[in-house]
Amino acid sequence: MESTIWTEKYRPKDFSEVKGQKDIVKRVKAFVNKKNMPHLLFSGPAGTGKTTLALVISKQLFGENWHDNVLELNASDERGIDIIRNKVKDFARTRAIGNVPFKIIYLDESDALTKEAQQALRRTMENYTRTCRFILSCNYSSKIIDPIQSRCAVFRFKLLSKEELIEIIDKIAKSESLKIDEKTKQAVYEVSNGDCRRMENIMQSCAAISNNITEDLIYSIASVARPKEVKEVLDLALKNNFKDARNKLLDLMLEYGLSGVDIIKQIQKETLNLDLEPRKKMMLIEKCGEIEFRMVEGSDEFLQLEALLSQVALAGIK
Repeated sequence: MESTIWTEKYRPKDFSEVKGQKDIVKRVKAFVNKKNMPHLLFSGPAGTGKTTLALVISKQLFGENWHDNVLELNASDERGIDIIRNKVKDFARTRAIGNVPFKIIYLDESDALTKEAQQALRRTMENYTRTCRFILSCNYSSKIIDPIQSRCAVFRFKLLSKEELIEIIDKIAKSESLKIDEKTKQAVYEVSNGDCRRMENIMQSCAAISNNITEDLIYSIASVARPKEVKEVLDLALKNNFKDARNKLLDLMLEYGLSGVDIIKQIQKETLNLDLEPRKKMMLIEKCGEIEFRMVEGSDEFLQLEALLSQVALAGIK
């Protein structure tokens, strides 16, 4: 097997290969065809194609010379004002090579920039519009100051749907000669939750162990408990078998190496599948939120999970 990271190996090379963001691709492609575009702000969850689309834009605009005309920075590494004043300004003030009248500066994770750096960036975007375009990528657009947002065309990326993710899984399985059935594909989708990067990393880890990828292997590699096992814990608590529910939950956490915050997210999902009246389900989901907050604030994880199971047991009493 090649020693390449699949997230790079299967990264789309042109617009037709980008999955899950049809409307965004259509609008961005129109900019590229005209060889003119505003500053762009890509916002959305991880693994949805923000960096990929920025690279596709660069390659489509500049062809083989794209490296000379694109500056790619990760703002979480270099997040201070100096990086904007020096590195970005020096690159922005020189003209592009080729027949496109501007260069591109791609700032990944730009919501990690300090407020001072964002103010300096605002001025740079204003002053060097003739020679440079910015593509900013972030998880939360609310962390980008309003003056920058108003200078950009904002594109909001969404998580990939099940059909789109399975299409990519099938492509990888065919290319890498992997055996993967429908149940396992469903498991991959559940553990990746629409994040394409996470899906590719899980599949590559599984492929290193076996060409026959099974549901068990997926849950084991992803360090996620099976939904069925989490539901068993909740069902035991509902039947007032509190001690068995607690022991089963502890076994699950030890077997999969899960933290309290990991397991509570799975409990919250499975709460909706319980045989309870809607009002009690809503009450339990509220408790999940409260207990997750307590964990994040530093409370003992297992004690908080026991408290949650006790609430499930009480909800099961008629």
